[in-house]
Amino acid sequence: MTGLTRRVIVRSECTDSEGDGEMAQDPEALGPVGYLVVEFPGNKMTGNGLAALIDLVDAGLIRVLDFAFVMVEDDGSVHAIDLSDVDGDGELDLTVFEGAGSGLLGDSDHAEAASAVEPGASAAILVYENRWAIPFIQGVRSSGGEVVAAGFIPQDDLVASADAAGL
Repeated sequence: MTGLTRRVIVRSECTDSEGDGEMAQDPEALGPVGYLVVEFPGNKMTGNGLAALIDLVDAGLIRVLDFAFVMVEDDGSVHAIDLSDVDGDGELDLTVFEGAGSGLLGDSDHAEAASAVEPGASAAILVYENRWAIPFIQGVRSSGGEVVAAGFIPQDDLVASADAAGL
């Protein structure tokens, strides 16, 4: 999601309003922003992960900035799926996330996410802010530092590296 990655770089300043070295909680502070693309082979979405996602939001660990679903047809064509009826049965499914669109995701992001999944599957695209990291980021910035890179290691790569190292 290179297009998305370029648009999500946001910097915020840490303020020390009291002058006592304690960081003030900046309501505009933003934690690191990441995204996940989750494939559902055969378009079989059960919703089992949604409760955990809601728990993460409720605990203040993450904030959902954008959440979308796309379907990749057998012929490779792609279309967005309405969050309110992801399984196409006419029933409301994900109303808790309705309105979680920030405008960060566009058609090109949908197409890029779809290119990562097999034809006949669907994908959830989640853009989220790591709220747990805000105090750390503010601390780094208050000492003159700046986060200049972030990333994720896919689980399969991590396991392969651990196996190769004999761990």
